[in-house]
Amino acid sequence: MMLGGANLTLAGRLADVSVTLNPDEMTVICGPNGAGKSSLLGALAGLVMPDRGSVALEDAPLHLMAATARAQAIGYLPQSAEVAWDVTVETLAALGRLPWRSGAAADAAAVQAALTALQLEPLRSRPLSRLSGGERARALLARVLAGEPSWLLADEPLANLDLAHQLALLGQLRSLARDRGLGVVLVLHDLAQAMNFADRVLVLDRGALVADGPPEAVLTEQLIGAVWGVPARWLGEPGARALLPGCVTSGRGP
Repeated sequence: MMLGGANLTLAGRLADVSVTLNPDEMTVICGPNGAGKSSLLGALAGLVMPDRGSVALEDAPLHLMAATARAQAIGYLPQSAEVAWDVTVETLAALGRLPWRSGAAADAAAVQAALTALQLEPLRSRPLSRLSGGERARALLARVLAGEPSWLLADEPLANLDLAHQLALLGQLRSLARDRGLGVVLVLHDLAQAMNFADRVLVLDRGALVADGPPEAVLTEQLIGAVWGVPARWLGEPGARALLPGCVTSGRGP
């Protein structure tokens, strides 16, 4: 089930961006602040209507799909997710089952799988008000995973997570893509994590797609210098790269 956008244009945010994403890959969208990363993710999720262009899931235009069908296919985690009620972690995760109405047994199994994947079983009965920022971030992601979408789109899902949980989450999401065929699309600022975990990297700059491909081919020292204005050097072996930045040469930091 391919997800793609053709000629996506949003005034001041995206300029004629076309991408076709594969369901068994983890794709990372990178770029400086204001490059259009969140706008592209929102358009691909069907939450932002472009001024020009269209988004399709397989051959079905996303804006013509029933809301329930779209919610079953695409799970979206925004950068700043809010929850109105102080529910428990388990109850929050169970909200991800609302588009399905598949029965108590199937719902319970999906919620359990999501809690297990994100190491949340010990916290399942804890209310959100008693969670740390990182725990809350994982609980919000559990709600998306419990919906068993074909596509998971997340805007900076590593924010508020410590390093151990960042690495664990990236590894889990990559496994979901490669082993279960889930299409994973993330907005990340950390270029080293994109290099080490992504199957594919999209680089946006001033609303335009300037690079698209495997991370080793895309996140070159030359491109980082041109797009982020930072001279940088990669250290280490494939899968364990570290980025050593130099002095900022322009006013455009990540």
